[in-house]
Amino acid sequence: MSALLASACQLSPAPAQSQGPPNILVVYVDDLGWADIGVQGSAFYETPHIDRLAASGLRFTNAYANAPNCAPSRAALLSGTYAPRTGIYTVSSAARGDAALRKLIPVENQTTLDLEVVTLAEVLRDAGYATGFAGKWHLGGEGHLPTDQGFDWAVAGDHTGTPRAYFYPYRREGGPSIPGLEAGAEDEYLPDRLTDEAIHFVTENSDGPFFMFLSHYSVHTPIVAKPQVAAKYAAKIARRSEADGDAQPPLDPVYAAMIESVDDSVGRLLATLEGLGIADNTVVVFFADNGGYGPVTSMAPLRGSKGMLYEGGIREPLIIRWPSHTVPGATTDVPVIGTDFFPTLVEITEATLPPGKQLDGLSFAGLLSQERPKVQTTAESLRNRPLFWHFPAYLQRDASVKGPWRTTPASAIRQGDFKLIHFFEESRSELYNLRTDIGESIDLAESDPDRAAALENTLREWWAATGAFLPSEPNPLYVTSR
Repeated sequence: MSALLASACQLSPAPAQSQGPPNILVVYVDDLGWADIGVQGSAFYETPHIDRLAASGLRFTNAYANAPNCAPSRAALLSGTYAPRTGIYTVSSAARGDAALRKLIPVENQTTLDLEVVTLAEVLRDAGYATGFAGKWHLGGEGHLPTDQGFDWAVAGDHTGTPRAYFYPYRREGGPSIPGLEAGAEDEYLPDRLTDEAIHFVTENSDGPFFMFLSHYSVHTPIVAKPQVAAKYAAKIARRSEADGDAQPPLDPVYAAMIESVDDSVGRLLATLEGLGIADNTVVVFFADNGGYGPVTSMAPLRGSKGMLYEGGIREPLIIRWPSHTVPGATTDVPVIGTDFFPTLVEITEATLPPGKQLDGLSFAGLLSQERPKVQTTAESLRNRPLFWHFPAYLQRDASVKGPWRTTPASAIRQGDFKLIHFFEESRSELYNLRTDIGESIDLAESDPDRAAALENTLREWWAATGAFLPSEPNPLYVTSR
């Protein structure tokens, strides 16, 4: 830890913050699976601090990322708009995998968040918030960094989606270090360092209000963790194997150790808020950007994993604690999505949207507060509105799936209990009842054609309203005989 950070962490506790606008602390985890924490049902991963956060806040069981991979989910959360409006549909090129197997020409994907897009950070900064960012950005490089888009202070974020390395000096051989982390200590681990940086920002701005966005690279590949923690989980797996034989899901001790380090990060942040006397006036959000990486973890009972529009690719852990507002230990099954965070945080901070700012989400602040905020969106209206995903891109397979693709171009809608996924190559749709079939194992498209047609019609109306790219042009490189 640098001397600056060490001194910041050793400051005497500040007097309790007066009850002005609440601070906002977001912990955003990369590639965390829906079932990868204890409170979500895992009996293997050890997450006592995240579980404690859930015990003191509200846990959402139907929370969604806006996309099945990193960049489009981040763009949607910070812009408050769906992918067709930002042009960020996927990571890097949409033309992934073997060209001879791609039946359609996919979207020409955008990889930077346009500077004309007003971000959540810009709105909160204009409302008097100190704004800080640490970790993975993945929405652009020079000229499109966090400090160009509303964050007063930022460290580590750039255009890359994968960390250069998880241990100091945070670089691949011969390459540059992660920006802002050039100085460090031997054996320093990236999640620990990013947490140090976030603690520094929170401490420096503890008189509030602040918006701190800690965006962990973890638990994204490469799968790298502290050896001593991984060894603990290796022993745990060996004991389970002796007891259960092969009757267990894929378990990776290094991945498990990565999750524990994220949990340690949450614990340190919660302790910092308490030590500074500001926990009671800080909204803490724990969320993830897409489903877990299939080769190392299981999303069961959900179907699929990162890179798919099945539930395992888009349904996420979400916990929010707002002291004196959220009911400790409560849960809600009301569906919410990443684009809802912008209007929600604007409402609870009483910030002002700039004229003409377009938002695709709805505030769910009414679910958080026992006192009911000034602008109310009822649970019933949230439950009944449609949610959309649009992924006109190809993603090649990983070790968890058969065949060449995790997904071909697809779009999806959820409304109420029902979800429809439309696949563009075959122009076909699948329909599932998520209340009775959370694992999406029974396709109802043929047995309930009227519902399927109604949902598909709503999806088509949304495509038209947002100007969504619809893949329809045949790929001249496609080889039908393969």
